Amino acid sequence: MGPLVIDIETTELTEEDRRRITHPLTGMVILFTRNYTDRKQLTALCREIHALKPGIVIAVDHEGGRVQRFREGFTEIPAMAALGRLHETDPLKAMQTASAVAYVLAAELRACGVDMTFAPCLDIDFQRSTIIGHRSLSGNPSAATLLALSLIEGMRQAGMSNCGKHFPGHGWVKADSHRELPVDDRALDSIRADDLVPYRYLSQVLDSVMAAHVLYSAVDTHAAGFSSFWLKTVLRRELGFTGAIFSDDLSMKGALSEGSILERAKAALQAGCDMLIVCNDFDATDSLLSGLTFCDSSERDDHVRGLLPKGEALSWTELNRSARYRCAKAMTESIRFEWQ
Repeated sequence: MGPLVIDIETTELTEEDRRRITHPLTGMVILFTRNYTDRKQLTALCREIHALKPGIVIAVDHEGGRVQRFREGFTEIPAMAALGRLHETDPLKAMQTASAVAYVLAAELRACGVDMTFAPCLDIDFQRSTIIGHRSLSGNPSAATLLALSLIEGMRQAGMSNCGKHFPGHGWVKADSHRELPVDDRALDSIRADDLVPYRYLSQVLDSVMAAHVLYSAVDTHAAGFSSFWLKTVLRRELGFTGAIFSDDLSMKGALSEGSILERAKAALQAGCDMLIVCNDFDATDSLLSGLTFCDSSERDDHVRGLLPKGEALSWTELNRSARYRCAKAMTESIRFEWQ
């Protein structure tokens, strides 16, 4: 699996898309709302991508709430904060519901040929962030951890891998890393006590982790996705994580301090990233495809192997006939909150 996660232009593959996808450095394709018309179109698109490059993984940011790329024809997935709110009054019901929500989310995506989603969001809600907000499961690290475990279980029931994000935590900073580099000045012990709790207790069940474009100024001079301290010393050694590490999108403003797109990619790989996301900038993608030198390893192969989907996906017809899916869908649709 090549290290690059790239995007495509529209709802159908162009010749430029095909050229980029078939390049040896490309290992994944990430889809956005602009790539979706309806389920039939999405299924055909995914089928063509998989046929073009067997073994490639198709991913999407499909968390629920305001971060749901495909809506028409899909179940509306509640914002994750809804599960946290339920957990406050009925923890067991919240965990059961989280598993059902994740199963519906993953099963519907897989029915169209999408292999994985970048979820769950493990950021703690400190009531500060402008970009995380209701994407967070809870302001309580223990509750967030238990709910995330249930989400992971539901995704696994549908044969989908998971991705915890944004390591080590994006919930404290107010700034949006799409627009600027946020700076978190807390001490390492404070981050360990709150933000790292989900990663510590889920390290053996997380298939992958996405690093934050956040600078933790009291800890390192580089943002987490470019920091060997965060990725190798803390995530790998201290927390014992053995899955794949994704950079966040290298085209985001929060990554620009590391130099050119090629310099950003090299820095992320050197720091410990296994997969590099670059999207919404096709010139940057082409620069990496033509200029990035990459040597794979058996260790990295072990890290990324868990990203592949498990088992055959059910079709939409099979899903609708499934009592399990219908029950999980009803439970998902029962979650309604005022912010949705």
